[in-house]
Amino acid sequence: MLVRQKKIEKQKRITLTSKEISELLAEGIVTIILLLLLNVSITVLLSGSQTLQGIIWATKGAFAKELNTDLFWSLSKFVIPIFFIVDVGVLYWRLIRRYRQMQLRHIISELHYIANGNYDHRIPFELSGDLARVVTSINGLVDSTVAAIEDERKIEKSKDELITNVSHDIRTPLTSIIGYLGLIEDRQFHNQEDLLKYTHTAYVKAKQMKLLVDDLFEYTKVRQPAVPVNTISFDMTQLIEQLAADFELEATKNDMTIQVNANPASIKMDGDTEKLVRVFNNLLSNALKYGKGGKNIVIDVEKVGTEVVIAVRNDGPSIPKKSLDQLFDRFYRVEESRSQETGGTGLGLAIAQSIIALHGGYIYATSDNHWTSFIIHLPLKRN
Repeated sequence: MLVRQKKIEKQKRITLTSKEISELLAEGIVTIILLLLLNVSITVLLSGSQTLQGIIWATKGAFAKELNTDLFWSLSKFVIPIFFIVDVGVLYWRLIRRYRQMQLRHIISELHYIANGNYDHRIPFELSGDLARVVTSINGLVDSTVAAIEDERKIEKSKDELITNVSHDIRTPLTSIIGYLGLIEDRQFHNQEDLLKYTHTAYVKAKQMKLLVDDLFEYTKVRQPAVPVNTISFDMTQLIEQLAADFELEATKNDMTIQVNANPASIKMDGDTEKLVRVFNNLLSNALKYGKGGKNIVIDVEKVGTEVVIAVRNDGPSIPKKSLDQLFDRFYRVEESRSQETGGTGLGLAIAQSIIALHGGYIYATSDNHWTSFIIHLPLKRN
């Protein structure tokens, strides 16, 4: 049996077992015997046939005359060297073919070992020619298979997390709704004020559920590979300024100001304005919600080469470094609790990232003691 290792750090040559070496020696001995018998048979045949002797004699004469040498007139100097060269060539071919078969046997054995579930193992042999390409292809196929299995596991884990998070976020307000409606159903209120309080709480919780369902529907819709993008030509600067004006009243209530800086003043580009508005609405809402304590929201719009770069910044509390990479994960919230009063549904930034990706761009976040920034890169022309 071959000695195997779970982890292979470097390639190695195939080491033949004692049984395989014996097979190789037996193959060589049998081949030599057969070749000797064939040589004797040919010599006897040549000696007993006048016609063959005449042909050989004429061939010798032609070679001797053409090359001006007496070498070909001698049997020992002409026929025996030819026999020797042919025999060596046949012996080498037979041994190499058997050795290749043994190498293939080792490769198949390694392949069976991997197929038995040892996906962290790779065929480690250092080969040449077609077998080297076979080994490279097999290792590449195993790598692809392992990657596909890992992706499938991540997808399954993601689905489980999605179900868990949705169940949690729906159950919490639903429990409150059922509880308060149960109080009303059982007439457990003392006056009209209590009744209005219970119905108002149930109404607020129902709106939270609707917001979650709407965001979940939007998230699954924009994650579809064939989701339609209704591209039109528009002015990005004008769009940003209009959105800033829409949020101006809410910013004033929060004692904050919104400033738009554009370079150049007008930036024409292609995109789905309805979906992009959803992105910037989410970023501005987050800036107002989580930027409390700050005074400024600044939106920088700049044309850089063949793309437009939009940065939405606020000078509120900074985001912990460990949270920056997870901001765009669905249902992730910076605060430890899953309070929907402060944390929303946790789908807004995931939806924004998917919409930006649909436009061929990307989004990321930075945060320090001065500014928390969400930076978007979008191509001016959508391919």
